Amino acid sequence: MSLFTLLERSARRFPDHGAVYVGNEKIVDYAQLQCAALTMSSNLQRAFPPGARIAVASENRPEILEIMFGIWAAGMVFVPLNYKLHAREMAQIIQDASASVVFASPALAPALESVATPETSLVTIGQASYQEYLTGESMPAARVQPEDLAWLFYTSGTTGRSKGAMLSHRNLMMMTSCHLADLEHFDEHASQIHAAPMSHGSGLYIPAYISRGARQVVPASGGYEPAEFLDLCAAHPSCGAFLAPTMIQRLRREAEKSGRRPKNLRCIVYGGGPMYVEEIKQSLAVFGPVFAHIYGQGEAPMTITGLSQADLDASDDDMLASVGFARTGVEVKVVDEDGQALPVGEIGEIICRSDAVMQGYWKNPSATAKTLRDGWLYTGDMGVLDERGLLTLRDRSKDVIISGGSNIYPREVEEALLRYPGVAEVCVVGRKDPEWGETVVAYMVLDEEVDIGAEALDAHCLSCIARFKRPKEYIFVDALPKNSYGKVLKRELRDQLDRIEYVRLG
Repeated sequence: MSLFTLLERSARRFPDHGAVYVGNEKIVDYAQLQCAALTMSSNLQRAFPPGARIAVASENRPEILEIMFGIWAAGMVFVPLNYKLHAREMAQIIQDASASVVFASPALAPALESVATPETSLVTIGQASYQEYLTGESMPAARVQPEDLAWLFYTSGTTGRSKGAMLSHRNLMMMTSCHLADLEHFDEHASQIHAAPMSHGSGLYIPAYISRGARQVVPASGGYEPAEFLDLCAAHPSCGAFLAPTMIQRLRREAEKSGRRPKNLRCIVYGGGPMYVEEIKQSLAVFGPVFAHIYGQGEAPMTITGLSQADLDASDDDMLASVGFARTGVEVKVVDEDGQALPVGEIGEIICRSDAVMQGYWKNPSATAKTLRDGWLYTGDMGVLDERGLLTLRDRSKDVIISGGSNIYPREVEEALLRYPGVAEVCVVGRKDPEWGETVVAYMVLDEEVDIGAEALDAHCLSCIARFKRPKEYIFVDALPKNSYGKVLKRELRDQLDRIEYVRLG
């Protein structure tokens, strides 16, 4: 079954229903969106063979919808690029994917002129070359098998060269079914606000909303502004959105400062980074029970474990600190270094298997063999299962700090520091140390007009975590480096420490 059929069915059932909005303005209805996608598909089929990779480099724009479903109707592969990447990084992905064409927004096209070759054409969205893809006689959608590739999901590249996770129509159908079964329940009168990047988390939920005939709402800014998000909630019915935890924190602060609350807000699904217990408690107090939580990876998009709105009980700290229960149709284990399941309460690597797990990495058999073993996805994340089946993350395996032979999990230290009044954000990393192997360093972002000393933080840590886990150094900064998905770039902070150490020793 092709993902295009989700649009086809909704267009048949709700032809006059508004499909895509920019801000408060309706751009197209479902019949018009289907027509545009089929025309796009027809021109792609005339130009390129089945399975061709079609890249999209753009901030959030309404055209992404017609391109996405046009690609799927053509039996080709959607390759969205993180628009905040450097042009060189985008070019690397385009080259790796052997993209036949790159659709780029006017803001990004000039920086990508170097990718235009006889094998790869560059088309600027909205200009004449783009309009040619939306004109001419349309033909039926291509025949697609469930195992055919639909999306090449490139990793964010925060740990090195990006890899393309191969996601099939079956993988994304499973993801969509799980979302509708476990997390959000809505109909054609709902709206999806694309505040997060459509190349990533927000875009992955498009099939679910399209399948129900719901609205796709693109902010006029093309990005995320908390005040604009509140405006859009007031203007559209039954609003849902995917937001990273840092985006929720910004929204909460805007709501507290302005006194405004988001009208018509039905659900915010969050993921993509740690949501600390104190922050979700504060957000629940401000917005009410509108939150759901997902844990997944590009290799198992949005679909490993989760917490529904009903699960997020503000009185259950263990639940709030967790990433939830295995999703519908997903098996989850915590295993040792030999791949053997560990008893309840023991920390190990998280592995999973389901129809949502990728087929492998594009043109990278060695990475595929390392990550996919005996049908299981080895996530590289460390976690622990309790007797209820509740999974709690301890950190990426590479982020665990080993000091004096003891494992220290940064998230536990971060949770402790965030309970201290006036601490806004924390990131804990390890610094290489000749005696201890590594020592714990905490990067701290404080609230405005707050002055906290390292001595007070140290005393606080000693009151709530083991002595050996407390930071040996506190570095106060104005902001933490993050990628466009809201994830803190721990590698960048570790690199800073290495450079500082090198200068000191030199």
